[in-house]
Amino acid sequence: MSTAATEQRSQLNSPDREYSLERTRNIGIAAHIDAGKTTTTERILFYTGLIHKMGEVHDGDTVTDWMSQEKERGITITSAAITCFWKQADDGLLKTFVNVPHRINIIDTPGHVDFTAEVERSMRVLDGAVAVFCGVAGVQPQSETVWRQATKYGVPRIAFVNKMDRTGADFDNAVSDMRHKLGAYAYPISLPLGTEDQLKGVIDVVSQKAIIYDEDDPSGLKYEVTAVPADHKERAEAAYRELLEAVADKDDAVMELVVNELPIDSCILKAAIRRLTCSMELVPVLGGSAFKNKGVHAVVDAVVDYLPSPVDVPSAVGTDLDNDEEVEIRTDDSGQFCGLAFKLWTDPFVGKLVFMRVYRGTLKKGEAVLNTRTQRKERASRLLMIQADKRSDCDAVYAGDIVAIVGVKNVTTGDTLCKQGKEISLEPPTFPEPVISMAIEPKTKAGSRENV
Repeated sequence: MSTAATEQRSQLNSPDREYSLERTRNIGIAAHIDAGKTTTTERILFYTGLIHKMGEVHDGDTVTDWMSQEKERGITITSAAITCFWKQADDGLLKTFVNVPHRINIIDTPGHVDFTAEVERSMRVLDGAVAVFCGVAGVQPQSETVWRQATKYGVPRIAFVNKMDRTGADFDNAVSDMRHKLGAYAYPISLPLGTEDQLKGVIDVVSQKAIIYDEDDPSGLKYEVTAVPADHKERAEAAYRELLEAVADKDDAVMELVVNELPIDSCILKAAIRRLTCSMELVPVLGGSAFKNKGVHAVVDAVVDYLPSPVDVPSAVGTDLDNDEEVEIRTDDSGQFCGLAFKLWTDPFVGKLVFMRVYRGTLKKGEAVLNTRTQRKERASRLLMIQADKRSDCDAVYAGDIVAIVGVKNVTTGDTLCKQGKEISLEPPTFPEPVISMAIEPKTKAGSRENV
């Protein structure tokens, strides 16, 4: 990046924020039910150090499936937001942001079709997504639904083919499914090293290195980066050639090097993969097993290396209520505050929570915001960072943050909250029309009083 571009980006950040916009990722974990979204999220939280013991969905003790109904049924019902921090290890693999800590805001979304509205509202405010696929079943019906939702809101994706330890797992078939059923320009950047009960680790296609996990440490914390084993070398080299050709077909800089038969540095290739991923022209694919703790490190590295920060995606577009014209909402801490309420929740301790994505500006605790739909000005008495079912107070929130506000009333999903002055309305998430509607009434007046 040029010096001028670096200086321009630094001007977007408030000096008070701990993690710059460039080092922030807002991602969702989305997939068909039982593809392993929550297990993958749990492993990410463990490897980033947010939790010190991995929970399991079947035990009902994962961080993001915290509702009693979720624990009982072993499924995700409501989308859960959580924040973790990742500092890439200098382990000999090619990393774009080695030793630079990043803040990753994650929303773990439901996979069941009955709760697809939770995915819809989440995709509206995300900058990137990890699409999880079952290594045995490949692309499933709800995989197609969440893929369309991500495309609808222009959300760049990486794909993780999970459950490669299961009998019948086929990585190549899952990639083929993505290309034919989803129309995805999907190419592996990480290959599973072995399958089923022989899964030992993963192969980094770009660096042509193997990551082999220590079988004596089931946590997945211990691994060794080595040369690709001889019996997998031909497959790794073929995957590299295929990836290089796919990138060259879309990226002029790489194509020029290929045409002139010049050497292609790994950093140049990774930069091109990032550009194509952010512009939704390429879907990098990784393989592994979240349950067996193999390959999740590579997924988090890929989130940091390839998925966009808030300044890498097109600016949000809103409507200026003064003249009914479209305006660009540039992601900038110094601009006039503007955020979108995308979810409401009632907490037994703090009351009504309004989940909000901040698109521009800074909001401090106690400041007033205007609901552009109701034209009512209300005070944000508390600002909260969400960690699934836990909350932590903060004094200020900045552009790119996903937070909760306490104190604002008469807010519905899709409302725009901004500072009074130049009033703007952001496009709300849209939901499918209900198939069935019904009303519930108590049998007796006594029943009505009991439920007041």
